[in-house]
Amino acid sequence: MDTLKTADPRKTFGAAVLEVAKENSSVVVLSADSGGSSGFSNFAEDYPDRYYEFGIMEQGVVGISSGLATTGKIPVFCAIAPFVTCRPYEMLRNDLGYMRQNVKIVGRNGGISYSDLGSTHHSLEDFAIMRMIPEMIVLAPQDPSEIKATVRAMIDHDGPVYMRIGNYPIPYLFDEKPFDIGTGYVVREGTDVTIIVTGAMTKNVIDAAERLGERGIDARVVAMPTVWPVDRGIIEESAEKTGKIVTVEEHYTVGGLGTIVQEVCAETIPVPVLKIGMPHIYATSGPYDQLLSYYGLDSLGIEKSVQSFVKN
Repeated sequence: MDTLKTADPRKTFGAAVLEVAKENSSVVVLSADSGGSSGFSNFAEDYPDRYYEFGIMEQGVVGISSGLATTGKIPVFCAIAPFVTCRPYEMLRNDLGYMRQNVKIVGRNGGISYSDLGSTHHSLEDFAIMRMIPEMIVLAPQDPSEIKATVRAMIDHDGPVYMRIGNYPIPYLFDEKPFDIGTGYVVREGTDVTIIVTGAMTKNVIDAAERLGERGIDARVVAMPTVWPVDRGIIEESAEKTGKIVTVEEHYTVGGLGTIVQEVCAETIPVPVLKIGMPHIYATSGPYDQLLSYYGLDSLGIEKSVQSFVKN
Protein backbone atom coordinates (compact mmCIF):
# COMPACT_ATOMS: atom_id res chain seq x y z
CA MET A 1 0.00 0.00 0.00
CA ASP A 2 1.46 3.36 -1.10
CA THR A 3 0.36 5.94 1.46
CA LEU A 4 1.63 8.79 -0.76
CA LYS A 5 -0.63 7.92 -3.67
CA THR A 6 -3.71 10.15 -3.90
CA ALA A 7 -7.00 10.14 -5.79
CA ASP A 8 -9.83 12.55 -6.50
CA PRO A 9 -12.68 11.56 -4.13
CA ARG A 10 -15.35 12.57 -6.65
CA LYS A 11 -13.88 10.54 -9.50
CA THR A 12 -13.31 7.63 -7.14
CA PHE A 13 -16.93 7.84 -6.03
CA GLY A 14 -18.28 8.00 -9.58
CA ALA A 15 -16.18 5.02 -10.67
CA ALA A 16 -17.37 3.02 -7.66
CA VAL A 17 -21.03 3.71 -8.47
CA LEU A 18 -20.42 2.63 -12.07
CA GLU A 19 -18.80 -0.61 -10.92
CA VAL A 20 -21.73 -1.50 -8.66
CA ALA A 21 -24.23 -0.50 -11.36
CA LYS A 22 -22.70 -3.03 -13.74
CA GLU A 23 -23.70 -5.74 -11.27
CA ASN A 24 -27.02 -4.23 -10.14
CA SER A 25 -29.37 -2.98 -12.84
CA SER A 26 -31.60 -1.30 -10.23
CA VAL A 27 -29.01 1.42 -9.59
CA VAL A 28 -29.87 4.74 -11.23
CA VAL A 29 -28.05 8.06 -10.95
CA LEU A 30 -29.52 11.53 -10.54
CA SER A 31 -27.73 14.87 -10.74
CA ALA A 32 -28.72 18.51 -10.33
CA ASP A 33 -26.76 20.15 -13.14
CA SER A 34 -23.36 18.85 -12.02
CA GLY A 35 -22.94 15.23 -13.08
CA GLY A 36 -19.45 15.66 -14.47
CA SER A 37 -18.21 17.28 -11.28
CA SER A 38 -19.72 14.39 -9.30
CA GLY A 39 -17.73 11.83 -11.31
CA PHE A 40 -20.66 10.57 -13.39
CA SER A 41 -19.38 11.21 -16.94
CA ASN A 42 -18.61 7.55 -17.63
CA PHE A 43 -21.87 6.40 -16.05
CA ALA A 44 -23.82 8.74 -18.34
CA GLU A 45 -22.01 7.35 -21.37
CA ASP A 46 -22.38 3.69 -20.41
CA TYR A 47 -25.95 3.84 -19.05
CA PRO A 48 -27.75 6.83 -20.59
CA ASP A 49 -31.13 5.25 -19.84
CA ARG A 50 -30.26 5.05 -16.12
CA TYR A 51 -28.82 8.56 -15.79
CA TYR A 52 -31.03 11.59 -15.09
CA GLU A 53 -29.62 15.11 -15.29
CA PHE A 54 -31.82 17.86 -13.89
CA GLY A 55 -31.46 21.57 -13.51
CA ILE A 56 -30.77 23.26 -10.22
CA MET A 57 -33.85 21.85 -8.47
CA GLU A 58 -32.58 19.72 -5.61
CA GLN A 59 -35.94 19.64 -3.83
CA GLY A 60 -37.56 18.14 -6.92
CA VAL A 61 -34.74 15.67 -7.45
CA VAL A 62 -35.21 14.31 -3.92
CA GLY A 63 -38.92 13.83 -4.64
CA ILE A 64 -38.19 12.12 -7.95
CA SER A 65 -35.64 9.89 -6.23
CA SER A 66 -38.30 8.87 -3.74
CA GLY A 67 -40.68 8.06 -6.57
CA LEU A 68 -38.10 5.96 -8.37
CA ALA A 69 -37.44 4.05 -5.15
CA THR A 70 -41.10 3.04 -4.97
CA THR A 71 -40.65 1.28 -8.32
CA GLY A 72 -37.73 -0.80 -7.05
CA LYS A 73 -34.92 1.41 -8.32
CA ILE A 74 -31.96 2.39 -6.11
CA PRO A 75 -31.43 6.09 -6.79
CA VAL A 76 -28.05 7.68 -6.11
CA PHE A 77 -28.31 11.48 -6.03
CA CYS A 78 -25.07 13.45 -5.78
CA ALA A 79 -24.46 17.19 -5.84
CA ILE A 80 -22.78 19.91 -3.77
CA ALA A 81 -23.17 19.01 -0.10
CA PRO A 82 -25.16 22.02 1.25
CA PHE A 83 -27.46 21.86 -1.77
CA VAL A 84 -28.46 18.21 -1.14
CA THR A 85 -28.88 18.64 2.63
CA CYS A 86 -29.93 22.15 3.63
CA ARG A 87 -31.89 23.17 0.53
CA PRO A 88 -34.19 20.10 0.28
CA TYR A 89 -34.29 19.23 3.98
CA GLU A 90 -38.10 19.02 4.21
CA MET A 91 -38.14 16.57 1.30
CA LEU A 92 -35.34 14.52 2.85
CA ARG A 93 -37.24 14.41 6.13
CA ASN A 94 -40.66 13.55 4.68
CA ASP A 95 -40.17 11.96 1.25
CA LEU A 96 -37.16 9.83 2.22
CA GLY A 97 -37.06 9.54 6.00
CA TYR A 98 -40.76 9.32 6.82
CA MET A 99 -41.39 6.98 3.87
CA ARG A 100 -38.09 5.11 4.54
CA GLN A 101 -37.21 5.16 0.88
CA ASN A 102 -34.17 3.33 -0.41
CA VAL A 103 -32.38 6.43 -1.71
CA LYS A 104 -28.70 7.33 -1.43
CA ILE A 105 -27.85 11.03 -1.05
CA VAL A 106 -24.21 12.02 -1.58
CA GLY A 107 -22.88 15.47 -0.72
CA ARG A 108 -19.66 16.28 -2.51
CA ASN A 109 -17.26 19.14 -1.75
CA GLY A 110 -18.09 18.66 1.94
CA GLY A 111 -16.82 20.71 4.85
CA ILE A 112 -14.95 23.82 3.73
CA SER A 113 -13.43 22.16 0.65
CA TYR A 114 -15.37 24.59 -1.59
CA SER A 115 -13.16 27.02 0.24
CA ASP A 116 -13.03 29.97 -2.13
CA LEU A 117 -16.81 30.15 -2.69
CA GLY A 118 -17.55 31.02 0.92
CA SER A 119 -20.19 30.06 3.45
CA THR A 120 -23.00 29.47 0.97
CA HIS A 121 -21.01 26.55 -0.42
CA HIS A 122 -19.52 25.27 2.84
CA SER A 123 -21.19 22.25 4.43
CA LEU A 124 -20.59 22.37 8.17
CA GLU A 125 -23.96 21.29 9.54
CA ASP A 126 -24.72 18.21 7.42
CA PHE A 127 -23.83 15.59 10.04
CA ALA A 128 -26.01 17.36 12.59
CA ILE A 129 -29.12 17.80 10.48
CA MET A 130 -28.99 14.49 8.61
CA ARG A 131 -28.69 12.39 11.76
CA MET A 132 -31.90 14.01 12.99
CA ILE A 133 -33.83 12.06 10.34
CA PRO A 134 -34.82 8.75 11.96
CA GLU A 135 -33.03 5.74 10.41
CA MET A 136 -30.88 7.91 8.15
CA ILE A 137 -27.33 6.51 7.92
CA VAL A 138 -24.58 9.17 7.85
CA LEU A 139 -21.22 8.19 6.35
CA ALA A 140 -17.91 10.02 5.85
CA PRO A 141 -15.30 7.70 4.26
CA GLN A 142 -11.68 8.64 4.86
CA ASP A 143 -9.61 7.52 1.87
CA PRO A 144 -10.16 6.36 -1.74
CA SER A 145 -10.27 2.67 -0.81
CA GLU A 146 -12.89 3.36 1.83
CA ILE A 147 -14.95 5.44 -0.61
CA LYS A 148 -15.14 2.45 -2.94
CA ALA A 149 -16.16 0.08 -0.15
CA THR A 150 -18.63 2.58 1.30
CA VAL A 151 -20.41 3.00 -2.03
CA ARG A 152 -21.00 -0.74 -2.21
CA ALA A 153 -22.17 -0.89 1.42
CA MET A 154 -24.59 2.02 1.12
CA ILE A 155 -26.16 0.61 -2.04
CA ASP A 156 -26.51 -2.81 -0.39
CA HIS A 157 -28.16 -1.17 2.64
CA ASP A 158 -31.96 -1.09 2.44
CA GLY A 159 -32.94 2.42 3.48
CA PRO A 160 -31.91 6.08 3.19
CA VAL A 161 -28.21 6.91 3.40
CA TYR A 162 -26.28 10.18 3.36
CA MET A 163 -22.61 10.08 2.44
CA ARG A 164 -20.21 13.02 2.43
CA ILE A 165 -17.08 13.23 0.28
CA GLY A 166 -14.61 16.04 -0.24
CA ASN A 167 -13.14 17.87 -3.18
CA TYR A 168 -9.34 17.78 -3.20
CA PRO A 169 -7.24 14.64 -3.78
CA ILE A 170 -6.87 12.48 -0.68
CA PRO A 171 -4.18 9.89 0.08
CA TYR A 172 -4.63 6.15 0.28
CA LEU A 173 -4.36 5.32 3.98
CA PHE A 174 -5.87 1.86 4.37
CA ASP A 175 -5.97 -1.48 2.62
CA GLU A 176 -9.20 -2.10 0.75
CA LYS A 177 -11.69 -4.15 2.76
CA PRO A 178 -15.47 -4.53 3.05
CA PHE A 179 -17.15 -1.59 4.77
CA ASP A 180 -19.21 -2.34 7.87
CA ILE A 181 -21.79 0.39 8.50
CA GLY A 182 -21.81 1.45 12.15
CA THR A 183 -18.31 0.25 13.00
CA GLY A 184 -15.24 2.29 13.91
CA TYR A 185 -11.73 0.89 14.10
CA VAL A 186 -8.38 1.59 15.71
CA VAL A 187 -5.75 3.06 13.41
CA ARG A 188 -3.09 3.60 16.08
CA GLU A 189 -2.95 2.30 19.61
CA GLY A 190 -2.16 4.63 22.51
CA THR A 191 -2.75 5.12 26.23
CA ASP A 192 -2.71 8.86 26.98
CA VAL A 193 -5.57 10.17 24.83
CA THR A 194 -7.90 8.94 22.09
CA ILE A 195 -8.39 10.98 18.92
CA ILE A 196 -11.59 10.03 17.09
CA VAL A 197 -11.71 11.29 13.51
CA THR A 198 -13.93 11.06 10.46
CA GLY A 199 -13.74 12.01 6.80
CA ALA A 200 -10.94 13.89 5.10
CA MET A 201 -9.24 14.92 8.36
CA THR A 202 -7.90 11.44 9.05
CA LYS A 203 -4.47 11.91 7.43
CA ASN A 204 -3.93 15.12 9.42
CA VAL A 205 -4.78 13.28 12.64
CA ILE A 206 -2.43 10.38 11.87
CA ASP A 207 0.40 12.83 11.20
CA ALA A 208 -0.37 14.76 14.38
CA ALA A 209 -0.45 11.54 16.44
CA GLU A 210 2.98 10.52 15.16
CA ARG A 211 4.48 13.85 16.19
CA LEU A 212 2.72 13.72 19.54
CA GLY A 213 4.42 10.37 20.10
CA GLU A 214 7.78 12.04 19.57
CA ARG A 215 6.78 14.51 22.30
CA GLY A 216 5.93 11.73 24.74
CA ILE A 217 2.15 11.73 24.25
CA ASP A 218 0.86 8.31 23.25
CA ALA A 219 -2.29 8.97 21.22
CA ARG A 220 -4.79 6.31 20.24
CA VAL A 221 -6.39 7.08 16.87
CA VAL A 222 -9.88 5.78 16.10
CA ALA A 223 -11.36 6.07 12.61
CA MET A 224 -15.12 6.67 12.61
CA PRO A 225 -16.35 6.61 9.00
CA THR A 226 -19.93 6.02 10.16
CA VAL A 227 -20.96 9.21 11.91
CA TRP A 228 -24.45 7.86 12.59
CA PRO A 229 -25.31 5.41 14.04
CA VAL A 230 -22.03 5.80 15.85
CA ASP A 231 -19.98 2.89 17.21
CA ARG A 232 -20.73 3.32 20.92
CA GLY A 233 -18.61 0.35 21.91
CA ILE A 234 -15.33 1.73 20.61
CA ILE A 235 -16.05 5.13 22.21
CA GLU A 236 -16.67 3.52 25.59
CA GLU A 237 -13.59 1.31 25.19
CA SER A 238 -11.49 4.38 24.38
CA ALA A 239 -12.88 6.33 27.34
CA GLU A 240 -11.95 3.50 29.69
CA LYS A 241 -8.51 2.98 28.15
CA THR A 242 -7.25 6.57 27.83
CA GLY A 243 -9.48 8.69 30.07
CA LYS A 244 -9.53 11.59 27.59
CA ILE A 245 -11.02 11.89 24.11
CA VAL A 246 -10.48 14.37 21.29
CA THR A 247 -12.73 14.48 18.23
CA VAL A 248 -11.64 15.94 14.89
CA GLU A 249 -14.02 16.72 12.03
CA GLU A 250 -14.47 19.18 9.16
CA HIS A 251 -17.83 20.21 10.62
CA TYR A 252 -19.07 22.62 13.24
CA THR A 253 -18.05 21.58 16.74
CA VAL A 254 -21.77 21.94 17.46
CA GLY A 255 -23.95 18.96 16.58
CA GLY A 256 -21.47 16.75 14.75
CA LEU A 257 -19.24 13.82 15.66
CA GLY A 258 -17.90 15.61 18.74
CA THR A 259 -21.37 16.16 20.11
CA ILE A 260 -22.29 12.54 19.41
CA VAL A 261 -19.20 11.32 21.28
CA GLN A 262 -20.02 13.63 24.19
CA GLU A 263 -23.53 12.19 24.35
CA VAL A 264 -22.19 8.63 24.53
CA CYS A 265 -19.66 9.49 27.22
CA ALA A 266 -22.18 11.45 29.28
CA GLU A 267 -24.52 8.46 29.29
CA THR A 268 -21.94 5.80 30.10
CA ILE A 269 -18.34 6.74 30.95
CA PRO A 270 -17.95 10.47 31.64
CA VAL A 271 -14.52 11.67 30.52
CA PRO A 272 -13.23 15.04 29.25
CA VAL A 273 -13.90 15.51 25.51
CA LEU A 274 -12.18 18.15 23.37
CA LYS A 275 -13.95 18.91 20.09
CA ILE A 276 -11.70 20.10 17.26
CA GLY A 277 -13.63 21.36 14.27
CA MET A 278 -15.01 24.53 12.79
CA PRO A 279 -16.26 27.29 15.09
CA HIS A 280 -19.99 27.95 14.91
CA ILE A 281 -19.66 30.95 12.60
CA TYR A 282 -19.93 31.75 8.91
CA ALA A 283 -16.39 30.83 7.91
CA THR A 284 -14.15 33.00 5.82
CA SER A 285 -13.06 32.01 2.31
CA GLY A 286 -9.68 31.40 0.72
CA PRO A 287 -7.31 28.59 -0.31
CA TYR A 288 -8.30 25.31 1.33
CA ASP A 289 -4.96 24.54 2.98
CA GLN A 290 -4.78 28.04 4.40
CA LEU A 291 -8.29 27.74 5.83
CA LEU A 292 -7.46 24.44 7.51
CA SER A 293 -4.41 26.05 9.08
CA TYR A 294 -6.35 29.17 10.08
CA TYR A 295 -8.99 27.11 11.89
CA GLY A 296 -6.51 24.66 13.45
CA LEU A 297 -7.54 21.65 11.36
CA ASP A 298 -4.16 21.00 9.77
CA SER A 299 -1.87 18.48 11.43
CA LEU A 300 0.08 21.15 13.31
CA GLY A 301 -3.06 22.74 14.68
CA ILE A 302 -4.43 19.38 15.79
CA GLU A 303 -1.11 18.50 17.41
CA LYS A 304 -1.04 21.76 19.40
CA SER A 305 -4.65 21.42 20.57
CA VAL A 306 -4.20 17.82 21.70
CA GLN A 307 -0.93 18.58 23.43
CA SER A 308 -2.51 21.41 25.43
CA PHE A 309 -5.55 19.27 26.26
CA VAL A 310 -3.48 16.33 27.56
CA LYS A 311 -1.22 18.53 29.69
CA ASN A 312 -4.08 20.40 31.37
